[in-house]
Amino acid sequence: MSDLSQIKDDLVTANRILAYHHVVDSFGHVSIRHPDNPNHFLMSRARAPNCVEIGDIMEFKHDGTVVGHEPGKPYSERFIHGAVYEARPDVMAVVHNHSPNVVPFTVQSKKKMRPIMHMCAPIGTDIPTWDIAHKFGATNLLVTSIEMGRDLAATLGKRTVALMRGHGSVVAGKSLRDVVFTSVYMEINADMLIKAYQLGEGEVVAMSDEEVAKNAGGRAGFTYERGWENWCRLVERPYYAMDWNMGPGFSKTDK
Repeated sequence: MSDLSQIKDDLVTANRILAYHHVVDSFGHVSIRHPDNPNHFLMSRARAPNCVEIGDIMEFKHDGTVVGHEPGKPYSERFIHGAVYEARPDVMAVVHNHSPNVVPFTVQSKKKMRPIMHMCAPIGTDIPTWDIAHKFGATNLLVTSIEMGRDLAATLGKRTVALMRGHGSVVAGKSLRDVVFTSVYMEINADMLIKAYQLGEGEVVAMSDEEVAKNAGGRAGFTYERGWENWCRLVERPYYAMDWNMGPGFSKTDK
């Protein structure tokens, strides 16, 4: 299996993992920057994430133009991904989702999304909300042009997460494992945070900037790999270990 084929296979796995954890359902998508051409990215054709196969993977330019293989209609919101890659050379993978416990925070001005458990640290303490109406007026809330995507990317800035009012969120990562990890735990964190707010009138103590930095900044590849291996088993997908210094017990063909 070539490196590109393995990357596409991992992209299929990422779709399945996100669907398993209810981060995406029939809608939402995940992409990865092309390993050989940083001005292109890879993402499935418009298909429910749990149904994605390797033959569905398409290649795009940052402006959303399809390059080469075209197995079907592309996602209309591919511009979210292209605009983030264009603005952020450090980003290697992107998720757009309508994560059900996250969406309420996109329309709530007082109770903000914040990390409250150490595994959720990558979402950060500064999570902005992008409102498409501020620049584009009344729309169907979908990001269907590169201009809209760039406006969203500007709100995201250097952060990991930006919420989208009445819609969902965009998540940026340094790798496919990173962005899937953050997306899964953002949904878990949102569920926990809603429950914490429901417990009573007491203050909810979120993680501090320093705590987030120590958790997210010091997170080893082994942490991502442990989660990825487990999730591969749950969705019955092949597990290909990354080239981390993990010690014995991990092989590129482990399943």
